[in-house]
Order: sequence, then C-alpha cells, then structure tokens
Amino acid sequence: MSYITGRPKKIFSMLNGAKYYGFIALACSTLWAKGHHKLSPDLKDLDPKSETKVIVQWNSDANDSKHQKIKKHGGALRSTLQSINAGAYSVPASALDSLADDPDVRYISPDRPLSGKLDNSAAAVNAPAAWRAGWKGTGIGVAVIDSGIVTGGDLGGGGPDMHVVYKEDFVKQKDDGFDAYGHGTHVAGIIASNGASTICPDCRRAMIGIAPDVKLVNLRVLDENGNGRDSDVIAAIERAIALKSKYNIRVINLSLGRPVYESYTQDPLCQAVEAAWKAGIVVVVAAGNDGRDNSFGNEGYGTIMAPGNDPYVITVGAMRSMRTPDRSDDLVASYSSKGPTQVDHIVKPDLVAPGNQVVSLRAKEAHLISEYPGNAVENVYLRSGGKASTGTSKNFFTLSGTSMATPVVTGAVADLLQAKPGLTPDQVKILLMETAYKAFPFSSNVVDSASGENYLSYYDIFTIGAGYLDLKAALASIDQVPTRGSALSPVATYDGATGGVFMSYDPASVWADRSVWGARSVWGAEAVWSASVLSGDQLICGAQAPWGQTETSADRSVWGADSISGVRSVWGARGVWGARGVWGARSIWGAGGGVAAESITINGDQ
Repeated sequence: MSYITGRPKKIFSMLNGAKYYGFIALACSTLWAKGHHKLSPDLKDLDPKSETKVIVQWNSDANDSKHQKIKKHGGALRSTLQSINAGAYSVPASALDSLADDPDVRYISPDRPLSGKLDNSAAAVNAPAAWRAGWKGTGIGVAVIDSGIVTGGDLGGGGPDMHVVYKEDFVKQKDDGFDAYGHGTHVAGIIASNGASTICPDCRRAMIGIAPDVKLVNLRVLDENGNGRDSDVIAAIERAIALKSKYNIRVINLSLGRPVYESYTQDPLCQAVEAAWKAGIVVVVAAGNDGRDNSFGNEGYGTIMAPGNDPYVITVGAMRSMRTPDRSDDLVASYSSKGPTQVDHIVKPDLVAPGNQVVSLRAKEAHLISEYPGNAVENVYLRSGGKASTGTSKNFFTLSGTSMATPVVTGAVADLLQAKPGLTPDQVKILLMETAYKAFPFSSNVVDSASGENYLSYYDIFTIGAGYLDLKAALASIDQVPTRGSALSPVATYDGATGGVFMSYDPASVWADRSVWGARSVWGAEAVWSASVLSGDQLICGAQAPWGQTETSADRSVWGADSISGVRSVWGARGVWGARGVWGARSIWGAGGGVAAESITINGDQ
C-alpha cells in the first residue's frame, strides 16, 4: 500500500460504514434488513403494483429450478445469462422483497438501460510502425458489441476481403446486425477500415483503421436511438465467449456504458466483462463523456461509467489529436470522464487515446447521420482538386467521445496479439499501461463554442491514467512483459483524519509483487504511475508512492511533473470525497440516472 497526501483541510468523508452504497447505505439502513441488502438501491422506490425487468444473480447455476422460483413469485424468464449465474426476468415489484430473502439469490438489480458513448488517430498512437512491421491484426477476432455494422466498401463486401465474419442481432432478433443508429459502423471503421475508398491518385489521406486485417464479430445490442439494456449486452458478451475458438475472438470492444449504481462485485454487467476477461478475451471499455460535469463541485471527477469501473478491463479516456498527426501537441478532451470510480474508488481510466472529432465510416441513412448533418465530412478533406473534392462525403462522418477512443485501443490490442498470440489479457493491459506516452502539460483548457464556458483539465492519474497509448513502444517491449501477476487497477482510499489518499493493489497484481519486477524495474508500479514530488496543494509524498520516486522523472511520469489535482483539487471540500460530492444525498447519478452528454459526444472539443 502506498500513501499520497492531498489537500489536508476542508475535507469531508462519507466512506466509513458506506463502502458499497455511499450515502444511500447510511440514510436507508432500516430498509436493508434481512435480504434487502441483496436489492440494488435503485429498486427501493418502485410502485408495488408495477412490473419491472430485473437481473437476478444466483449463488449457483441459473437452472430451471431457479426459474421456477421466479414463476412462483409471479414473474417470467426473459433470458438466461449463464456466464454470471443469472437470469433476466420480468417480476412484480411487490415480490422483490421476498425474492431477495431467498438464500439462493445473490443480488437483484434492474435490467438497466445504457447507450453508446482516424487518420490523425493512427499517427498519434504510432500505429503506422505496427503496419510497417506487418502487424495489422491478421487472424484476430474482435467482437464489436454496439449498434450494429453496415458492411461493404471500406469494411469489405464479401469474399477474401470480408471483415465481418459473424453477425447477430440482440435487439430485434433479425440476425442481420444492421446499424440503424450509425455508432457501431463508425467504431468498426476506427478498428478495421481498409481505406479502399481513400486510396487514389488525388486522395489526401488514407482512412485506414488501427487493425485493418482483423475479423469483426458484429453483435448488435443498441437500437436505432443508441439505447440498449444490460441483459442484451451480457447475452452478447456470452456469445463472444462461446464463439471465441471458432473466430479466435481475442478482444471485445464496448463503446457504451451507463451510470454506476453498486459495487462492481455485484453489478451484473461488470461480472459479465470479468467472465470474458477470465476466458482469455481482452475487454476494452469507454470511460464515459461526463468529464465536464460539475453539478456538485466534483469537477468531473468520479464520473467513470459502468462497466468501465471494473478493475479487470482496460478503461479508455479521450484525447484531442488537435487535427495533426504529431502527438506532442495533443491535449485531453474536456468531456472525458474521470476517476476514481463511484462506490469502489478504482483508479480509472487506465489509458487515453484519440477520441475527439474522429473521422470514420458512415452508416448511410442511420439516425446519427440525419440528426446531425453538420458532422458530415467535406470531400475537400479527403480529395484534392476536381469535382470529387466538392460537397460532402457519402462514406465518412465525424464523431467525438470516449466511444471513439476505445476502438483505437482495441485495434492496438489486436495488432499486439497478432505479433505475440500467447499474451494474456493481463499481460496486454500491463504492456499498454507501462509503455504509454507520459509527457503532458500541467493543465489545459477549452472554451465551449456554444456556451462560451471554459473547461480546465489537469493531467492527473484520474484524468489520463497511465498515459497516452503508444503502439510502437508496446511492440518494442512485447518480449519483456511479466509472465505472472494480474493487472487489476488499484484502489484509491481517502483518509478523512489525515487528508491523505492511499493507493492499494490487489496482492496478486504485478504492481504489488516486487518479486516479479524488483524494487525499481520498468514493470513496477513506480514505472507505470510515476511523478515528481511536489509541494503545497501539489504535494505527493513518499519515495515509494505509486506515482513516483524522490527524483524527477517526467518522461516516465503518469502526468509529467504535474499535480495530482491542481489548485482546484479533487480532494477539496466540494470534491469527489466531499459531503456534496458523488457520495452526497444529491449524488451525481441521483435517482434518475446519468447526466446526458449527447451534445459533447456529437460536437467534441473545438
């Protein structure tokens, strides 16, 4: 366990006695007697006469005897989710209390709704170096769990160049996986576009994905409005696990999410991504787009979405490529969600990658295309001179968000796995985090063009994680990655008595096991999270702290020579730990769910 000090004054902690449910556990303790602790907090105020869709996790297999228990309570089975010993059911709200009292029940949660959240992107993460070495994701299967994929064109229309090798629709059961929203096709293009429509004599740039030779598995879970449910996503994850051997599925891309309502140890969506990880599939998840939210003085901290709050997965924040291929001028996107995670305080995100104003494939006649015509790509951006350079492109579209940063990392993972197929999910995560680019400014700001509001971002561990994806550096170190130890993201714990913050590691993780890497090895915690020792509000103490050593090492720092939180610290009185922060009675998620960020994900930082 390592110790970091923050601002010592005006700090309010509500963590004691509320590890899993924060304020709700304290305010509603009388409601959680008997089996009520097995009911998610957001099930407590339902109309008893209503019927609700829930996911029931059992202590053993979700078999017919369990389904009969639901039937006896007046409910019905909707689908079985075997990977997490669970089922999706319709149940009368009045039956939930007695159902929670059943000793076979582990936890009950709503079947919650969720939603979906290149040229310069590839250059910024050094993808061309991988391509020159012959690593393009060849033979690797990538499951894109999203709004579907429109095939053809730059994703191949069939034959030997076909990218999509399997498709299944969990929304309308048509088995066509058609993308009526436009999000999934854009994501798939970032991963696997072959650039065919932009390879010509007068083409200005080749719009090639990070891993253009991968095999895509199209699992549609989001409808024409970009909305879906936990149970469909879990079912799609189970299908990816089942098809792993047939299509060599080694990566799952989840550019979607929803608010955090309970510990990741109880959340069925988190349990599903862990099942995939343990089955040998790398799961890459969007952090969320709520980094601008300051509703409760939290400065956007504590806004990581589920299942990006799970310590197993690779959680990705967004950077701005500044419309140049050179990463040295890149800045963090102001809307990129920040850690630590709610409830468990996991240190997230793990990495950042380009996600702002990303040009990728357009799904013709999709909802996003008609709803946001201003995001069309001018042909002059793609072609030089002549009639072909006039008007707007029928093939490309611009979107922004951590949804776009996530497939950049997914593509990089596929390239790594082609280069060294024996890598485990933990080794991939360790490799990407340790080799991430770590030279950042102290802070940056952006002015919203619509509102005129200024958003200030600090380059701390809860904003950019271990750093900026660098595929070239990861490939260079691929043979040195440790062979044992997990890559579970650490936990940050606030001490209200001292004003300090401890970062602790899972005992089985590579960060904790010094026998794996030695006291000062490049694979240790001090290499992945390292920074200068500063002073005052910017103080980070202790030679063994996870973010640094006593000497300056900006080139190996998670934020360069910068503060954990800057002058307007996350640790302040109105910060993430404060009485009015994410734990307060008016929690950022509240009873009604997350904060909408549609305008940010559409327009991005200008």
